[in-house]
Amino acid sequence: MRLPRVSGTVVTALLLAQTCLLLFLVSRQGPWYPAGGKQRVHVLVLSSWRSGSSFVGQLFSQHPDVFYLMEPAWHVWAALSQGSAPALHMAVRDLVRSVFLCDMDVFDAYLPWRRNLSDLFQWAVSRALCSPPACSAFSRDAISSEAVCKPLCARRPFGLAQEACRSYSHVVLKEVRFFNLQVLYPLLNDPALNLRIVHLVRDPRAVLRSREQTAKALARDNGIVLGTNGTWVEADPRLRVVSEVCRSHVRIAEAALHKPPPFLQGRYLLVRFEDLAREPLREIRALYAFTGLSLTPQLESWIHNITHGSGPGARREAFKTTSRDAHNVSQAWRHSLPFSKIRRVQELCAGALQLLGYRPVYSEDEQRDLNLDLVVPRGPSSFRWASPTDEHSKP
Repeated sequence: MRLPRVSGTVVTALLLAQTCLLLFLVSRQGPWYPAGGKQRVHVLVLSSWRSGSSFVGQLFSQHPDVFYLMEPAWHVWAALSQGSAPALHMAVRDLVRSVFLCDMDVFDAYLPWRRNLSDLFQWAVSRALCSPPACSAFSRDAISSEAVCKPLCARRPFGLAQEACRSYSHVVLKEVRFFNLQVLYPLLNDPALNLRIVHLVRDPRAVLRSREQTAKALARDNGIVLGTNGTWVEADPRLRVVSEVCRSHVRIAEAALHKPPPFLQGRYLLVRFEDLAREPLREIRALYAFTGLSLTPQLESWIHNITHGSGPGARREAFKTTSRDAHNVSQAWRHSLPFSKIRRVQELCAGALQLLGYRPVYSEDEQRDLNLDLVVPRGPSSFRWASPTDEHSKP
């Protein structure tokens, strides 16, 4: 039986129609989902180690509208530890994109075939993985506890993470493994994503003090940052890692604040940990507004309690979010670091201090004088890129 001949014009039209359909389906893949048909919002908390990112992650994780994961790209670096940070950027970005789209099959390359929720890095700090449909340790509008969640939810099937992710209006990921903003441009231009970037920074002197308390835990990551081909680096007397972290924050902030690309408009916010520590509720309201969330009375009470504790926190709590005096935490380096180290950090991170709004100290007396404010005052929106049409444009 001879099939009818189809003209080239018809074939072209069919191919064009098919392409348009595929593009339409891809464009709808990410942003519209949960009940109510609203656009899903994707938020990347972009930070570095020991910058208060665990605390900020919990500000999102405990919100009833948020599916949160802490550093899913940890699995990339753990599996490919002989690589360097720039060489692993693409793999990290691809994993982040898949997780934003709730495609957890991306972990097949990094996790055992038969796996539970507990195979995910720091899974129990995610309230969403301790709540239905992933687990029933807590209701979706409750404040979760890692200690309670772990024994109750650890053996739940891994596939429930994907089911849970798809039921939330916001997917928030915290990552410390991006060292420039340009690598994220494909995600910002991706029609399947509705991406917001929260760039969290902290005074480099405070970062150094915190890193010294957790040196062993950071040894593998240090090696990747320094490109040592798999050699772990615990001791870093020349402060090479801190220097590279400072340079990365400058690269990211300059790309976003100085002649940024149009597609970044309204989608980047730089947040200083010190501002959160001083005025937590004011700053968190602004942070939530930027990402399309609202502060609930329950969250407001929890935030007050978590930021008004009795001290800086014990060393064993370095990677946990516990009740502490947030302002005390932000100033602890001024009591504990020798001035010689502070002077060295200030030399290595001079550009970051100036760009991000931290004043240097020139003597040990200035270091210890807590009446001397070293955080340059800034308005709540001064770090967000604005243009003459910003007020009238939608992200």
